Amino acid sequence: MANVVIMPKQGQSVESCIVTEFKKKVGDKVAVGDVLFSYETDKATFEEEAKVEGTVLACFFNDGDEIPVLTNVMVIGEPGESFAEFAPQADVAPVASAEAPAAVEEEKPAREEVLATAPLIAGAPVSPRARRLAEEKGVDTSHVAGSGPQGRIIARDILAAAANGGRLTGKARAMMAEGGLEAPSWGSGLAGSVRAADLREASVSQASLAGEGSDFEVVKMSNMRKLIARSMYNSLQNSAQLTHHLGADARRLLALRKKAKKAYEEGRLGANVTINDLVCFAVVKALQKFPNANSHCLGDAMRIFKKVHLGLAVDTERGLMVPAVKNADEMDIVQLSNALKAVAEDCKKGGINPDLLSPEAASFTVSNLGNYGVEMFTPIINLPQSAILGVNTIVPRPKDTGEGVYEFVPYIGLSLTYDHRALDGGEATRFVKQIAIEIENLDIDF
Repeated sequence: MANVVIMPKQGQSVESCIVTEFKKKVGDKVAVGDVLFSYETDKATFEEEAKVEGTVLACFFNDGDEIPVLTNVMVIGEPGESFAEFAPQADVAPVASAEAPAAVEEEKPAREEVLATAPLIAGAPVSPRARRLAEEKGVDTSHVAGSGPQGRIIARDILAAAANGGRLTGKARAMMAEGGLEAPSWGSGLAGSVRAADLREASVSQASLAGEGSDFEVVKMSNMRKLIARSMYNSLQNSAQLTHHLGADARRLLALRKKAKKAYEEGRLGANVTINDLVCFAVVKALQKFPNANSHCLGDAMRIFKKVHLGLAVDTERGLMVPAVKNADEMDIVQLSNALKAVAEDCKKGGINPDLLSPEAASFTVSNLGNYGVEMFTPIINLPQSAILGVNTIVPRPKDTGEGVYEFVPYIGLSLTYDHRALDGGEATRFVKQIAIEIENLDIDF
């Protein structure tokens, strides 16, 4: 009996995954537990193992393809068994199969061509994430052709439609969602719609990227790099961002870190509490006093959180990740320290829960570049969050200690970027000042 292998759904927020490599090809023998293919979500990587033994009869996609979750990817069975009924789309033949794949590919249209000619479907289903994006960006879903299973409208369709007012063909929309392309204001299609042939490389021409020279080479961006680039560009294009810089006296911070380190080494503390942990602990306290900063900006509305879901920017070999620590306001310093280290380690190993990487998972984010010696920077908001705090290195600064006497005191730099649509300058200033106050007055017994 033929068995179909589907693209797993890793988390509620994941709508599609990208296959990084097929480990088994058509005709290969498969045992239970063998890795069939590796794939990645926005920023996490996984491997799909075989649940049954047999022979790979068909594979419907290629390395690098983006596949909607719960879509049929491969078929495993006995040689000679039928597998046509498992094709993910009735009009699309498998990319590879055990039966004359070349002939089949010549007779059937490519998957991209089917998407390009996909008609608009009145009342087409819309995923929850796509519906939220449509509301935020003002996209009428009745004028959007879905590229998901059975014409379902998913997030990438809304993003592509918003990028050019919805005047793109299905194939152009799918290509725009991949990033690196831009559309003209008027295309060559019906009523000026933009076709795939009308798209051009963003900022630079295709010709300037082609080939290699004696002093350069052209390297294609990784899928993660494209996702990060798209997210950062979208953040700056769709919000009113402003940054305030302020310093906090770090003497108490350094003293607490010294006590915590000693207590940990002596086995009296259940976590190696760092400077970053202490800053995050102070941020959580400040957010509880400034709920408007602990929010999502939804354009003409705000989602104000009663709990603090703290995002932490983590530098990994594959790129920047921002996992969320849920209910950080319910944690003491040891619990928060362990939770922050756990999500950071999961990111570096590639096993983080994709739901925790969704921008909607966190209500506020902290990005710490202090370990790199950065004295001031402008962090970019992880939309739809309303703000992000950049933490800088500690530097000595002169301070009036009373009666006109100045001495050098260690100061930690704080850089708050906020969405001016959600927060006014006065409120943002008071909030970052409150963070400084919390840092300077941390009361923790180690």
